[in-house]
Amino acid sequence: MRTIAIINQKGGCGKTTVAINLASAMAGRGLRTLLVDMDPQSHCAVGLAVPEEQIEQSIYDILISHARHEPQRLGEILWQISDNFELAPASIDLAAFDQQMSGVIERENCLKNLLATVNKDYDYVVIDCPPSVGLLTFNAIRAATDVVVPVEMGYFSLHGLSKQLETLNALCKQCSQQINVMVLASMYDIRTKMGREILGEVRKHFSARMFKTVVNFNTKLKEAASLGQPISEYDPASRGHKDFISLAEELVGSDTHMHRAELVSSLQAKLDAISASAEELLSTVKPATLIQTMEPSCEPQTAPAATAAAQVDTPPVPVATLEEVPQPSHEPVAVQKAPEDRRDIVDIDTKAKKSLDTKIAEFYGARQTDNAVTFVTLYPRAQTVQVAGDFNNWQPQMGQLQKISENGIWQIKLPMASGRYRYRLVVDGVWQQDPYNEVTEMNPYGDFNSIVEVH
Repeated sequence: MRTIAIINQKGGCGKTTVAINLASAMAGRGLRTLLVDMDPQSHCAVGLAVPEEQIEQSIYDILISHARHEPQRLGEILWQISDNFELAPASIDLAAFDQQMSGVIERENCLKNLLATVNKDYDYVVIDCPPSVGLLTFNAIRAATDVVVPVEMGYFSLHGLSKQLETLNALCKQCSQQINVMVLASMYDIRTKMGREILGEVRKHFSARMFKTVVNFNTKLKEAASLGQPISEYDPASRGHKDFISLAEELVGSDTHMHRAELVSSLQAKLDAISASAEELLSTVKPATLIQTMEPSCEPQTAPAATAAAQVDTPPVPVATLEEVPQPSHEPVAVQKAPEDRRDIVDIDTKAKKSLDTKIAEFYGARQTDNAVTFVTLYPRAQTVQVAGDFNNWQPQMGQLQKISENGIWQIKLPMASGRYRYRLVVDGVWQQDPYNEVTEMNPYGDFNSIVEVH
C-alpha cells in the first residue's frame, strides 16, 4: 500500500481539490483507494457531497480509540464514494487532537498504526492535511511514503516554497524514514505572463523534485467541488480531469513497489535478449571486413539491435555496448551494412572511450543528414509514435514514425530546409518533449518543446 500525503502550510493552494481528484483518478484506474481527511475543516466531505449532519463518527474517533487501546475498525466510519473509492471523513473535533493526545506515547504514529490495519485492503491512501505543521500533519508524514506539495503559481507561493521544503525535509529526518517529496504546480493560469514566468522559475530551481504534470486553472474543477463531485464525474472531458489522469499515471508509473516483482521476473529475459542481440550482430560481420577501416564518408552510428535490447530501467539505455563484445582483432572493427530493413553502418572504434550518454545521443534523438532530419526514439510499449512541429504545421498525422525494431525503436526521416524548428513527440496521443534531445525551450503551455537546428 502506498500512502500519499498532500501537504502545504499555506491555505488556498488547492490541497483538497488535489486530494479528492487524485484519489478519484486512482480509483478510476481500478486501484483500491482510500481518502483520509485530516483537516478539521472537513472539506473532503463537502467536496464529495457527504452530508455533515450524517457523519456520526470521523477519523478523529478512530485515532483516539486506537490511542486509548480501545480500537474501533476503520471500516465503521468509511463512506463509499464510488467503485474502489472510500472516504474517511474529518470533523471539527480534530482541532482538539493535539490537546487530547498530550502525553500519549508515540502519539505521532497514531495514523500510521491505524493504516497498518488496512494495509492489504487498499492500493493507495491519499491524505488531505491541514494548512499547518502540527501533530495532525506530523501523523500524516509519519504514515506517508510520498508527500505532494501543491503550489499555486503565484508570487507568494514561490517565495515560501523553499522554506516549506526545508520544513518537510526536517520533519522527514525527524521521522527517520525515506519519503519522496514532490512539488505539484497547481492553479496554473497560462493566460498570465506572471503565471508562466513563475512556473518557469519553479521548474528551474526544483525540476528534480517536480511532477511533469501541471494542474491548470479550470473553472470546471470549482464547479465540480461546489456540486460535491470529483471532476471525473462532473466533466470527464474537461482539462481538469485530464490533468489529474496525467498526475495519477505519473504517480503509478513511479511506484517501484508495484512493479518490482515484474522487473525481477523479466530481468533474466531482458539479459537473454541482450546476449541474443549481440550474437545476432556479430553474425552479420563477414571475415573479409573485420580488418577494414571505415571510409571517411561513412557516418558512425550505433546499431539498434544492440542498443535497444536492454531496458532494465528508465530511461531505456543500451546496456550491451559493442566495445564489450570480444573481437578476433584489436583493430577497429567495421560491421558491413546490412539490408535496408536494418539500420546504417555501425562503427566500432575500441580506441574511442565515449560515455554512455554520448553513445545514446549519437543514436537516439534528432540528427541532420544532408537536407533532412532523422528522428529516432525508443518506446517499447507504444502503439503509435508521431512527431509534430514547425516543419509540419504541428500536425502529428504528418509525422508518423515507423517501428523498425521489435524492441521498440521508432524512426522517421523528414526533408527540411535550413532553420530552427520546435517540435514535440506524440506517444499514444500524449504530447511530450523528446527525451533524447537536451535542447529545449518552454512553450506557452508550461511544457517544453524540443529544438532541432538544420544547417
